Amino acid sequence: MDNKKFIKSLKKGTEASFKEAYLNYYDKLISVARRFDFSMLAPEDFVQETFVRLYDKRELLNEDVLFDKQLFVICKNIIINHLNRENKIVQLDPLKIELGEEEPETGDFEERSRQLHAFIEQLPEQQQKIFTLHKLENLSYKEIAELTDLSEKTIANHIYLANKFIRKKIENH
Repeated sequence: MDNKKFIKSLKKGTEASFKEAYLNYYDKLISVARRFDFSMLAPEDFVQETFVRLYDKRELLNEDVLFDKQLFVICKNIIINHLNRENKIVQLDPLKIELGEEEPETGDFEERSRQLHAFIEQLPEQQQKIFTLHKLENLSYKEIAELTDLSEKTIANHIYLANKFIRKKIENH
């Protein structure tokens, strides 16, 4: 099956295509993940999350970019994001955290998060997709350009316009 047909099949949610992707790429992704030093999770955890993300975001796959390249970018980003979070957690000095401090209101955070997602949903479809990939999935402009077949300048423009729109919405809210 050629790349375009395979990706179209994945985008439709065809079970056989996901099974084929899993069987063909699981071991390759494991060997990529083993190159990193994790203190909390195993390489298998990242590969599993990669396939979950593939399924959840299958409509974002680009039929003009090789599937394996897109899959490896997803896996790499999951690993890098985890390592960044892991490094932040490890750098916290537990002795400097005072036990008497009040926790921030989780309701406030949840409300702000809900509002932000509502604002994101008001963006034009292309801006929404690019903004989500950059801000929520932590993909670089270059990675988004590879996935969407758009130029990095176009990606930057979409991010700028989306940020401007959301900032204005927050100020008026």
